[in-house]
Amino acid sequence: MPTEFISLTPANGADELHPHADSGVNPEYIVRHSVVLDNYGFNYTLIPYGSNGPDPFTIGATILAATKNIKIIIALRPNTMYPTVAAKMLATLDHLGKGRTVVHFIAGGSDAEQAKEGDFLGKDERYGRLEDYIKILRRAWSSPEPFDWDSKYYQFKQFSASVRPLAGDIPVSVGGSSDEAYRIGGSLADIFGLWGEPLKETKDQIDRIYAEAEKAGRKDRPRIWVTFRPILGETEETAWAKAHRTLEALERNAKGGIYGATAATKDAPANVGSQRLLDIAKRGEVQDRALWYPTVTATGARGASTALVGSPQTIADSILDYVKLGADLISIRGYDNLGDATDYGRFILPRVREGLKDIEQQA
Repeated sequence: MPTEFISLTPANGADELHPHADSGVNPEYIVRHSVVLDNYGFNYTLIPYGSNGPDPFTIGATILAATKNIKIIIALRPNTMYPTVAAKMLATLDHLGKGRTVVHFIAGGSDAEQAKEGDFLGKDERYGRLEDYIKILRRAWSSPEPFDWDSKYYQFKQFSASVRPLAGDIPVSVGGSSDEAYRIGGSLADIFGLWGEPLKETKDQIDRIYAEAEKAGRKDRPRIWVTFRPILGETEETAWAKAHRTLEALERNAKGGIYGATAATKDAPANVGSQRLLDIAKRGEVQDRALWYPTVTATGARGASTALVGSPQTIADSILDYVKLGADLISIRGYDNLGDATDYGRFILPRVREGLKDIEQQA
């Protein structure tokens, strides 16, 4: 598969540096941001989900109507929607976008966050439910006849979907760093999402995912998606000066409680992925070529938070290091959402794509 690029489209112009700059759902901003991504050759944009946030499906439909090529990745928590309903909604989006829909499942890493929407299952049970969910979606999209389902998590009779994905299926993405995440993602997912870790740890995780795929009897493997938060400067010096200004703003906002209790109180996060990031951060600020960890500690490892810092060539070379490990889906989003997306499209994507041509010629 070719190496492709992912970004994220927020619902408004607020970001981690300016959290109060905008609020609610801003349709004009959504369209502007997604068109910038489309014009600069990003292949996908993630539409995030939070218990207090807007609906990704309607934002996704807005993006599909405003763009020509970019695919949407709908973030979906299984506790928020019955799988038969999700099968129809995702397939409908796929038709509206002429085959440009992907779904990314969030099993749920925080008991407190899940409880906000009435989900009180333990973590292992949440992954068990996710396994059922993926199987039901695929059955709904492929079964020519109505079918029943009777499991611990879902029960229904004679369901049949009249709307199905244009290509017969929609790519399914799973993320996480726990044993159950590796098992479910390795055995069932088309894509497995990882947060940016050093090269060695990333390679170890990829090996775990591939081993689970082989154990499940798969002939193929999930594509690997790795996420970074690049801080870009014209030179190394200007990039690092910008990085420290960014860090100061993140720390200031953390003290104000912008990132929630974890960052403000230094309580340990519940999910394994965030715990891994914080453990790695203890080893030093910079890992490998340009992977910078103070942004992790400043936000309490709240989601994807590892930065790549440097000139355009340094960041492009760092991304290529991960491509060589097997990551062919690279997510880059900054702290100034729209401005950084524009800079990445101008300075990063072309350099990475040129580097990929060099790698192919050497092979």
